[in-house]
Amino acid sequence: MNVTTGNRSIWRVAHGRNLDLTAQGALMAIINVTPDSFSDGGLHATTEKAVAHALACVEAGADVLDIGGESTRPGAADVTPEEEMERVVPVIEALVARTNVLLSIDTYRAATARVAIAAGAHIINDVHGLQREPEIASVAAESRAGLCIMHTGRGRETLSDVIEDQIFFLTQSLDIAWAAGVLPDTITLDPGFGFAKETVEENVELMVRFEELHRFGLPLLAGTSRKRFLGSLTGRDAAERDAATAATTVALRLKGAAVFRVHNVVINRDALAVADAMLATQKRLAEGMKS
Repeated sequence: MNVTTGNRSIWRVAHGRNLDLTAQGALMAIINVTPDSFSDGGLHATTEKAVAHALACVEAGADVLDIGGESTRPGAADVTPEEEMERVVPVIEALVARTNVLLSIDTYRAATARVAIAAGAHIINDVHGLQREPEIASVAAESRAGLCIMHTGRGRETLSDVIEDQIFFLTQSLDIAWAAGVLPDTITLDPGFGFAKETVEENVELMVRFEELHRFGLPLLAGTSRKRFLGSLTGRDAAERDAATAATTVALRLKGAAVFRVHNVVINRDALAVADAMLATQKRLAEGMKS
């Protein structure tokens, strides 16, 4: 079910837009309009600061801005739907007026997603994989929004095999999407690094076996940025994990990831440039052997 036009891979999103994933990886910059996110909580908690940071990310080469109004770290304070909307909608409206870059709303709530798309967002990024508020799938279908469906193990028993659990959970999520009328060419899947994957070994195994997720035939998003398992591997605090993040960006790009959700756009843009050059050369050499 890979979404292709000829030899091109296209991600369709709301408002008649799309993102070409054919030859280069795409960067989704994290814009946390929150006081308590694990890495940068509070740094961009006002509309003005969030917009300034978002525009800096665009200047650095971001293809998508992912705007969130509720922290997803374990133990984060609950946020009401009204609070979430008050945080994200002014940011979306300001960015629509100042940039043409694609905008994503990081939410599991159908109501927030609906308001954000109406304000100009193009993509819905649901860290609960449509399974907390299944109505969000209908919002995506009706608006033809791009849809990031993330795997999580939070709040349930998980299977012992890391890939088997991915298949189990994401198959359920996709069933929700198909039932709501979501089109395949609007979907990207995210294996959810760090979300109820408690050990370093589990996250590293997910990277090693990442190619097995291509069985779904959909573009894959990687969200390893500054995650705790990188801190365990390197001994560095969250804000110091960008080099480790870039290493995973290269590794996962070579295994077929298409979109990378990151805090530091500059270092990951450079990492992608190297990985994309390797993939282009690999393709050229393979085609030469066939001729």
